[in-house]
Amino acid sequence: MGRLAGKIALITGAGRGIGAAIAHAFAREGAAVVLAELDAETAGQTAAAIERETPGARTLAVRTDVTDATSVREAVAASERTFGPLDVLVNNAGINVFCDPLTMTDEDWRRCFAVDLDGVWNGCRAVLPGMVERGRGSIVNIASTHSFKIIPGCFPYPVAKHGVIGLTRALGIEYAARQVRVNAIAPGYIETQLTRDWWDAQPDAEAARRATLDLQPMKRIGQPEEVAMTAVFLASDEAPFINASCITVDGGRSALYHD
Repeated sequence: MGRLAGKIALITGAGRGIGAAIAHAFAREGAAVVLAELDAETAGQTAAAIERETPGARTLAVRTDVTDATSVREAVAASERTFGPLDVLVNNAGINVFCDPLTMTDEDWRRCFAVDLDGVWNGCRAVLPGMVERGRGSIVNIASTHSFKIIPGCFPYPVAKHGVIGLTRALGIEYAARQVRVNAIAPGYIETQLTRDWWDAQPDAEAARRATLDLQPMKRIGQPEEVAMTAVFLASDEAPFINASCITVDGGRSALYHD
């Protein structure tokens, strides 16, 4: 406990799933947490749950549209008015857009990149000036194993997630000398509501779940909390020389040659 004591962190898409787990973990470790979330009601509910779980936790819920650079800048400004300069940004907000490349609409393409890549850049661009000026900061981008592995039928999501890795490495190198670290986490199968919704949409939800588990070397899928603790590590002073890197959290799945 206390690994993030005194730090101020903003997390996009923090209302549910991995983002909410990161917000909970950061608060337990002593950080003031800003939940930047498109769904203001969900953000408020998660903030309230954090305060119940962690007495004395400092939270702020801010409605934020990561596809809108102005909205992201306003969230950063609100967090700094409330708590002070940001130490940590977690770019977690994302959506699944899985299409056939030749039947995909222009809207599908734009929607995927607006959230999954532009949204990450909007967050980075909003916090980097302050972090560079202060000579410290940690940015954690939530990528995916789709960032370096291709699954048929998932286009254009992996294209955007490959971009997140490129952005992470480029910015990490660009600002390394100013002691601003930029890293990524690549989750594999994680049991979020999106995962459960996909199972439920299949003709046999239980069979779909079993098939997913059978693919995993550990015969289970990850929990949001397991991604969250990796984010705590990267955001903390325990990782001062980790920069422009990506940590994979997938139970070994992406190391397999065969299904």
